[in-house]
Amino acid sequence: MTNQTPIHGLHAEEIRITGHGGHSIPAYLTKPLAPGPHPAVLVIHEAFGMVEHTRELAHRFAAAGYLAIAPDLYSRMPPFEPTDMPSVMAAMQGLPDVQALGDLEAAAEYVKAAPESNGKVGVIGHCSGGRHTVLLACNSEQVDAAVDCYGGGVVTDEVTEARPVPVIQMLPRLHCPLLGLFGETDRNPNPEHVASIEAALQQHGKQYEVHTYPAPIGHGFFADYRPSYSQEAAVDGWQRIFAFFDTHLR
Repeated sequence: MTNQTPIHGLHAEEIRITGHGGHSIPAYLTKPLAPGPHPAVLVIHEAFGMVEHTRELAHRFAAAGYLAIAPDLYSRMPPFEPTDMPSVMAAMQGLPDVQALGDLEAAAEYVKAAPESNGKVGVIGHCSGGRHTVLLACNSEQVDAAVDCYGGGVVTDEVTEARPVPVIQMLPRLHCPLLGLFGETDRNPNPEHVASIEAALQQHGKQYEVHTYPAPIGHGFFADYRPSYSQEAAVDGWQRIFAFFDTHLR
């Protein structure tokens, strides 16, 4: 799907950026060793936080010729073990949308201003990061293309202080092309959720691509460190992601 030649050599470092409310937050930055300009990708971590898999995703983008930045959206919270599901759920559901948006905007601005940048930024997220991807793409003019990998909670009737507006209600404001990748046996988002998202995108005349992998593919099929991983779906998904970003960011 893409004829791009991998660059392979990359630089990676832990940095700090000024996020929402002027707070300094950690982020992981990777860049190709080859001279730019390069497009950039904002990588949003899953519900589990900044696990090593998130850094590996940033490495993969840098090796393919993209700047990549992954901010730690949980950095203001007490640390927790990614295997402690009650703590994971509390962090995911307790993260205020307004704070996440501020931190993600700051990360996008940082990488867009890098001397190696071509001025274009894509965003990608998995799981809760997929929801944050759509949230950002509907509320920011910083990003030029967005990839939602099985983002749960986009379609919901539940509102909280942290999440006061369902993200699906924001889709009329989506301002960039969106690629959605889902699994048929996922429970959140389930096929009905995906159909609702696609219907809203179509209704409002948005530029989008949606692909659902058939059963038994479900949630987390990109996560090669978990039993949910599907090599076949992940390989195809990566081809679609790079073709999409190459089209809209290069």
